[in-house]
Amino acid sequence: MKQAFRIILFLCAFSAFFACKQERHVSGGGPDTLARQIEALVSMKAGPSNFDSLLRAGKRFDKNPYVKRDTVLATKVKYHLARIYGMQGLDSAGIFVGQALELIEPTAGNLKMKALVYNGIGNIRNLEAKEKEAAYYYNKAAAIVMSDSTVGLSAEARSAILLSAAQSNLDAFQYDLAEKMNRATLPLSDSVPEGHIVKQRVLVQLIQTLNKRHKPANSYLPYLRKLEALHARNPEAYNASYLYETKILYFESAGKKDSLLHYQLLKLQADEQLYNSKETSIFINNLFVDYCNVALIYTGLRLAAPAAKHVAEANRLQKKHPGAIFADNEVIFYKTLAALYQLQGKNGEAINALKRVADLQEDIYQTQNAQAIAEMNALYQLQAKDRSIRALNENIQINKLQLQQNRLWLVVSILGVVLLGMTLLFLFHSFRQRRLGQEKEKLLLQQKLLRTQMEPHFIFNTLAAVQSFVRLDKKDAAIKYLNRFSRLLRSSLELSREDLVPLTEEIETLDNYLSLQQMRCEDAFTYQIVQPEEQDLSAVMLPPMLIQPYVENAILHGIDLHTGEGNIEIRLQIEGDILNVSIADSGKTETEDSRSSHRSLSGIISRERMQLLGRKAGIQVAGDAKGGGTVVNLKIPVVFG
Repeated sequence: MKQAFRIILFLCAFSAFFACKQERHVSGGGPDTLARQIEALVSMKAGPSNFDSLLRAGKRFDKNPYVKRDTVLATKVKYHLARIYGMQGLDSAGIFVGQALELIEPTAGNLKMKALVYNGIGNIRNLEAKEKEAAYYYNKAAAIVMSDSTVGLSAEARSAILLSAAQSNLDAFQYDLAEKMNRATLPLSDSVPEGHIVKQRVLVQLIQTLNKRHKPANSYLPYLRKLEALHARNPEAYNASYLYETKILYFESAGKKDSLLHYQLLKLQADEQLYNSKETSIFINNLFVDYCNVALIYTGLRLAAPAAKHVAEANRLQKKHPGAIFADNEVIFYKTLAALYQLQGKNGEAINALKRVADLQEDIYQTQNAQAIAEMNALYQLQAKDRSIRALNENIQINKLQLQQNRLWLVVSILGVVLLGMTLLFLFHSFRQRRLGQEKEKLLLQQKLLRTQMEPHFIFNTLAAVQSFVRLDKKDAAIKYLNRFSRLLRSSLELSREDLVPLTEEIETLDNYLSLQQMRCEDAFTYQIVQPEEQDLSAVMLPPMLIQPYVENAILHGIDLHTGEGNIEIRLQIEGDILNVSIADSGKTETEDSRSSHRSLSGIISRERMQLLGRKAGIQVAGDAKGGGTVVNLKIPVVFG
């Protein structure tokens, strides 16, 4: 019966992989389409109708170069092939699940795939009768499931893994561990669909474990009641033989021989039906043991005739299938035969039967001992391999930590260099700003100094004009001139206190100045000041008295005062932050170029002031092709207040 459950669990464990929701982990990235195709393949339910197509698809992916480079994808494909071959009962299942183990085991993480592959290896080793190796891998898979609830396995897959490990530990007399894993499966079994084998298996295994631990019969009862209810709800889904087996354990522990015989006979009938449907090795041995158990119960009840009948049935089955009966079951047969002979009073035959039991047990012991030695050697090598893998993973982790530490120091160094650079840049910027501030302050002081040099020059020219009016006895003109001069002087004094003045005030000062000069020259010239239209000139700020010296030069050197037809035109235009000033005079009729022979102090001062305004400032002097005069173009940087 246990062997039957092992095969069923083997198939369930291989099918559990596609029953759970797969985790999306493609090592190192890769085309999403290929990953989705593999996910769809391994998630597809397999059966006789699609074995060939699933096998072809798996082989195609197994040869894909990209899949070969991706450890997790390659493991999934290998496991898929192992699942298909395992469902068909082919030896290739062991080859592919072994390849999957070689791929996934050295990696860090990937716990879900590791649990599935470990369980698959355990199933293969169990079918090969390598029980210790099977237990080793079963327990590794169960350890992952019990220690980490986030591995992404479905309740069905987790249950199958825990039940496989629990059955293996039960066979290895590790009853505490077997009970722990069975109990861990109980809450998971509530999540699997109704009619699933896990719901039956966990109850059967738990009752078997409690029986092995010699627990009182009442401790089985709650689980026995659940099993009865499960079979009542799904009579077609579950094999009744397992229910009868647990009842046999219960009544045997309770000492109720009549009930024990009743359920043993029911189990015999159920196993006969299975045997008649398919004469497999498992069904043959289950039926063989049933005949022996019924015979033993009859001998206990001292009913020799029915006991002999069932012993004969067991003997007949053994002869019909020579070599099919397991050695352990042969021991049961000869023990039953010895009990029957003893009941019949055939002591000699009973002794011979017991000698046969002793011989069989010795053979079993030697075989198991040799197998245990071989398995322990293999298990030692597996453990050594695991230790090597753990050491390798630890070294990888250490290297990763060292790399992270080096990266941290690199980041700290880079941040330190950046911080130092920013500090130096800040200090340089602060020093530059202070230097620019000092230079600006120096320029302003120089501007004021030059203006103080210009103002006495302007006053001197004005006083000379007043002196001329007085000398010529033109008192009214002198008074009118002095009135305008006082207004101009007051304006000049007010502007001299400021570093920048509005353009409107500068234009007003120019207008007063030109009016004074026009009076002094007895209206020998006319003038026009053309201002920009649709602009707020009061918001345009520029250094004071910067245009006036060039207007003065235009009157002095560019107007023929003898003809009385001179003209000065001043045009102002703003382009961005530059004030373009054009000062055009009508020119003189003399051939002598007085401009080249006279060195104007105000012109020199004004040029120096323009130079202090920076690169955007400029002066350009050109001849006027139309009237023979001169045009002075000024570019004055301005600010907007």
